[in-house]
Amino acid sequence: MPETSDLLKIKTLGELKKSKYVSKTIKEELRDNLIEKLKKKESVFEGIWGYEDTVIPDVERAILSMHHINLLGLRGQAKTRIARLMVNLLDEYIPVVEGSDLNDDPLNPLSRYAKDLIAEKGDRTPVSWLHREERYNEKLATPDVSVADLIGDVDPIKAATLKLPYSDERVIHFGLIPRSHRCIFVINELPDLQARIQVSLFNILQEGDIQIRGFKLRLPLDIQFVFTANPEDYTNRGSIVTPLKDRIDSQIVTHYPKSIEIGRKITLQEAKVKKGQEAVQVGELLKDLVEQIAVVARESEYVDAKSGVSARMTISAYENLLSTAERRSILNGEKKSNARIADIYGAIPAINGKIELVYEGEVEGPVYVAQSLIGKAIRAEFLKYFPDPEKEKKKKEGKNPYVQITSWFAAGNQMDLLNDLTTKEYAARLNTIDGLSELVEKLHPELKGDEKLFMMEFALHGLAEFSLISKQALDHGLHFKDLLDNLFDPNKYLSGEEDDENYY
Repeated sequence: MPETSDLLKIKTLGELKKSKYVSKTIKEELRDNLIEKLKKKESVFEGIWGYEDTVIPDVERAILSMHHINLLGLRGQAKTRIARLMVNLLDEYIPVVEGSDLNDDPLNPLSRYAKDLIAEKGDRTPVSWLHREERYNEKLATPDVSVADLIGDVDPIKAATLKLPYSDERVIHFGLIPRSHRCIFVINELPDLQARIQVSLFNILQEGDIQIRGFKLRLPLDIQFVFTANPEDYTNRGSIVTPLKDRIDSQIVTHYPKSIEIGRKITLQEAKVKKGQEAVQVGELLKDLVEQIAVVARESEYVDAKSGVSARMTISAYENLLSTAERRSILNGEKKSNARIADIYGAIPAINGKIELVYEGEVEGPVYVAQSLIGKAIRAEFLKYFPDPEKEKKKKEGKNPYVQITSWFAAGNQMDLLNDLTTKEYAARLNTIDGLSELVEKLHPELKGDEKLFMMEFALHGLAEFSLISKQALDHGLHFKDLLDNLFDPNKYLSGEEDDENYY
């Protein structure tokens, strides 16, 4: 095969023949280039994490088998990303008959236009080169998609202008699929495609012909089909008709990250850090906490498991977390900002927008559900850094590491951690609480300065989640006080409403 630089100099069919260029089908291209990458131990699907031992080997096996592929999985599982990365397995350039609507191979023309042009000009037929980035087409399946959109339709104006009968293929305006000849064509959310539209794909996938308004045209299209589908669609909106499913060679099931570490990799890779947000410092614990919210949400009785919890939730939540800390630093005129545990509550809008609630969740309300998920995530992470409060409270008073803190609140003391406290005010308020600094120094003596303050705040949130103290959400921050004081607060049920504060 000639070098790329030599290929691009070729401008006619005659020159292409002399170059000894060998045409391949798209599936042969994908297979051959995959084999080369596997031999060189090169990564094929860059930026896809957590699928190294599951989904990616399945996709590679499907490509080696030259199969059409259906990626089946819940939303936010990188199905479309995988399809788009398959473009990297195509040859960098392929020759096409210049002016062809169907990317005709000069050595193996398909359309009437290309055949007539080659018959007329022979070796002088002009040839252009198509880059692999232009060989990817994608269509989102929606109920309004028609056969004309995908396959094509007769163009009456073209027929009248050329004075041709409707049976002549030259009057056809080809749809997306014929125009994707020698390309990767992706249909996202396949079950959303109406059954009668799915039926129109049968012949293209198997027999290599298309039918438009009763006119059958032999058109052996060379396309790598990739479909994506959500299991929920099979019951809620539609299904893949059985004969079409039978023609899709490999169905590959995707999944969510199997560990917090993998989830973090994905979030940090995909989150868009805006100019100026580089100054926001986010601790490792807080990054894990964002991922833990997704883990908790996927197990929550309030969240619809069939819809899943997209990886986009953690990405958006992390972006909101950065913006919450950035906003505070701007308001306080501080050049740098350390993200705090309470900043995670600034991500509630991102959480609300990315989860589907079941009936019980709708009754409770999206804000309550989001707060509940954050609370459970804090509770899970707390046990990685501090002793289990449930076990410690059974010990004698002198051995319980939390007793000094709870006693301070029991004495009637309260603490407001407001959203926009300066770093100095934030430190002063945390250091006011008896025993909090000593607890962190004892269990995490390596932490100093801002890191120590962060862990002190985390301890406070954790104790609230284990019901040793009370935590209440205010419009402008959080309020901590003694748990019993909260239970007997005469203002809590004032007028039977909780408009001013959320208690949890």
